[in-house]
Amino acid sequence: MCPKRHFAHTLTIYKPPPSLLVSLYLSAHESVIIMENNDERYMRMALKEATQAAGEGEIPVGAVVVCKGQVISRAHNLTETLHDVTAHAEMQAITSAADYLGGKYLQDCTLYVTLEPCPMCAGAIGWAQISRLVYGASDPRRGFTLLAPKVLHPKCSVEKGILADECLTLITDFFKARR
Repeated sequence: MCPKRHFAHTLTIYKPPPSLLVSLYLSAHESVIIMENNDERYMRMALKEATQAAGEGEIPVGAVVVCKGQVISRAHNLTETLHDVTAHAEMQAITSAADYLGGKYLQDCTLYVTLEPCPMCAGAIGWAQISRLVYGASDPRRGFTLLAPKVLHPKCSVEKGILADECLTLITDFFKARR
């Protein structure tokens, strides 16, 4: 049994007024709303990249890397332009972001991409140790969640479905026009 300790100071427990509790709740709730709006804002930037890719005859996938609230990289698919099957939007964005930061790890970064990454890109996301992945449309045929669900770094959180309808419409319309 532990001996009783006597303290010279007494502890006063502060009980905030209910109005302050409501204010704190609203502040926390507002930060969630701000984060959602930021996700949409950055996904819209990725959609602009995807639209640019479509205009260049590339499959319309766009990506944006954000680090501590700052956009550090934007990219879109360049597989046709570069004659390189690995030139996916995510790969281009990761390479550019790593170059900007001067290191291969992107631990404080979020990657926004219009289409669920393939296993190759998800592997690169994992190796780069990106802390958060946000994607728009799911890829039920070639997406990493189907083919390689454990490939991301264990500390990477994933948010899916941000502006999913817009992302899906862009890619669907692109392939309809090609057929």
